[in-house]
Order: sequence, then structure tokens, then C-alpha cells
Amino acid sequence: MIISDRDKQALAGVLTDAVFPELPNFQRGKVRDSYNLPDGRRIMIATDRQSAFDQVLAAVPFKGQVLTQTARFWFDQTKDICPNHVIDYPHPNVVVAKTLEILPIEMVVRDYMTGSTETSIWPMYEQGERVLYGHRFAEGLVKNEKLPETIITPTTKAEAGEHDAPTTASDIVEQGALTQAQWDEVAAKSLAVFARGRDIAAGNGLILVDTKFEFGLDENGEIILGDEILTPDSSRYWKAESYEERLAAGDEPDSLDKEFLRLWVRARCDPYKDPIPEIPPAILMEFAGKYVTLFETVTGQSFDYAEPAMPVRDRVRAALARAFPEYF
Repeated sequence: MIISDRDKQALAGVLTDAVFPELPNFQRGKVRDSYNLPDGRRIMIATDRQSAFDQVLAAVPFKGQVLTQTARFWFDQTKDICPNHVIDYPHPNVVVAKTLEILPIEMVVRDYMTGSTETSIWPMYEQGERVLYGHRFAEGLVKNEKLPETIITPTTKAEAGEHDAPTTASDIVEQGALTQAQWDEVAAKSLAVFARGRDIAAGNGLILVDTKFEFGLDENGEIILGDEILTPDSSRYWKAESYEERLAAGDEPDSLDKEFLRLWVRARCDPYKDPIPEIPPAILMEFAGKYVTLFETVTGQSFDYAEPAMPVRDRVRAALARAFPEYF
């Protein structure tokens, strides 16, 4: 498939690393490069690296900006439900946040029987399991159908290079990962933030299918939302208008999230055992378009495409130098 010169320019200009030696205490995640400042602030820079199946697959144009700006919208929309870690946004790819003591559990909230990863409920259900994450599921469920009720399917938060693992609310408390009071609070806040997101998404023609939240404790021991929320990396979104027809036909829903790329990879290999095939530029640009469309649909804002004359990395560095002149 032929791609345009503009697409080639976008692919060549992706932000694949945000290493700035001037800043202290560098940490690398799958997507974000971060710095812990001595004063308790944390600089988090969303790159264009695309992760799935516990590894980085490629770099996707505009992806880091979409994540940061989508999360910004949702943090603003949900701060009355749960405080979050945000202090400032010095650049569209950058958030300055409170440094938190991250709780060792990821809170995954689900409304639908779906998924393609090892911790998703559909692959487990398809293999015959009926008790998942402490929830019992009926026989005869179909992929992508609505669940009878919203559920939480928590996972352990793995160390770098390890895999998240399914767990249950009772195990989390019994093993001391969280106290009962902490579990009750993060569960209630997870369901409430999800419900807010579901309602806003529905008003914009989208189904919020599932999502992942991370919480941490601030300097006062208060439970705070961290990382990112309700982005196309941490959530599934389907277009509502075509959902019923595609479900009835046995087709995958029309999605605006990471599942598009997961399914592309899954159709070509077992991503947990086989080498990942190179992803063609046209697929990466189609994927980028889905992320931008998600941002615009869910926020009602127009995506701000920066002029490509200055690389993203240079723009980020200039913004950091303005925000943190003591380091540059």
C-alpha cells in the first residue's frame, strides 16, 4: 500500500526516546520516559513507542501526544471523583506529576466479554474457564457481548520484564498487597471513574468497553489516580453505531484503541512465543488515525498537529528547558 510523503514525514519524526541527561533519576517504561526530581515532582514524557503483549512493537506517529492529551481531558473530567497526580503540562507530550507510592495492583474494569491478551477474560473463557478473577461466568457467552454487570478483574503489577498476573479481591487483601479499606476505596473509585467515562463516551457515540487504572499514595497517604486514564492504550473503545450489527454478524467491533494492532499481530503469530512481524507503514498510519479520531471524538476537540519542521524531541526539550531552567 502506498503512503503519502506527509505520512512518511510523520513516520520519520516519531519520538522513540526522551533521554535528556540534564534531568536526574531517569526511568524507562514501555511507553514513557520519566524523571524523579528531588522535590517530589515526576516528569513523565509520553513517547510514540507502542507496546502490546508486554513488549514494544513499533513507534506510532502522534501517539504520545494523543495519550497525554486524552488523559488530560479525563483527569479534568473525573477530579471530583478522585484526585489525580497532575501538577502541570509543559508540553503536549509531557505531564509533571506528584511522585506517588504506586499501589501494587492494576484495577481493570470491564463491561464486555472480550480481549486478546493473556490477562483478558475472553481467551480464558474460550479455553473453558468459568471462574475468572473471583467472578463466576455463565455458559454460552459470546465474544464481545455485554456482561450482566460491570466487574473489576485486578492484576498484580509486574516488575519490568515480568508479566502482570490475574488475582482476586480476597487474595489481594489476604496477601497484604492492600488493606481491606484500601481495596474498598480503590474499587469504589475505579467503578465511579469508569461510569463517568462510560457516560461521556456514550454521549459522543462511543462504547467504553474496559479500562485499567493505577493508583498510588501521595505524601499524606491519600489514594490518588496516577499514570494515565481512559486512553486508547489503557482502554477499549468501540463505535456504538455499528456495534450491534457487527456483533450479530460475528465481526470484530469497529474499535478506536490498541486492539486494532493486537488483532493484526495475533492474526500473524503467537505474540507470546513467536517473533513479531514488522508492521507495515500503512498499518501504523491507519493505527495513528484511529488514536487521533478517538481523541477528537471523546473530547470534542481538534487534534493539534504540530508543524513537522522541528522534531518532536526538540520541541519537548525546549519546553522542558523553559519549565525547568535550573537543569538546562
